[in-house]
Amino acid sequence: FYGHADGAAAHAIARPVMTPNGIALSPDGQTLYYAETEGARVWAFDIVAPGRVRKDGWPSPHGGRMLCASPGGHYQRFDSMAVDALGNLCVATLLHGGISIVAPDGGQVEHLPLPDRYTTNICFGGPGLRTAFVTLSGSGRLIAIDDWPTPGLALNHEA
Repeated sequence: FYGHADGAAAHAIARPVMTPNGIALSPDGQTLYYAETEGARVWAFDIVAPGRVRKDGWPSPHGGRMLCASPGGHYQRFDSMAVDALGNLCVATLLHGGISIVAPDGGQVEHLPLPDRYTTNICFGGPGLRTAFVTLSGSGRLIAIDDWPTPGLALNHEA
């Protein structure tokens, strides 16, 4: 959904979508990403105007481009995500437990394992946005991973 700054009613960007969860923008603000929990997929939409995206045709179920689907062949689900300064998507990964790092074009996926099957959120902070804060929901912990290899992307209100 797109929420209008003037308070007008929100409208759907894409339908139908299955279990959407994490959402993010590319560093240039021209691509909208969302993580699909059940299928462990990351989808991308090109933004053409505020609240409007370009829609791909069939076989896309909603007009998005699929960047990756359950990478590595593991049974997993995707949750929240954050973007690093290079545009990589850092996706909290359930069941496979950790952070999946997806290149902006979907061409490369890495996985950083963490000691909890229910890794649910990630965000960047600290000096130079080099600390990843990650929630490990199975054990009820918030951890800080210092010296993350790539700084997080500064949010628009931080720039």
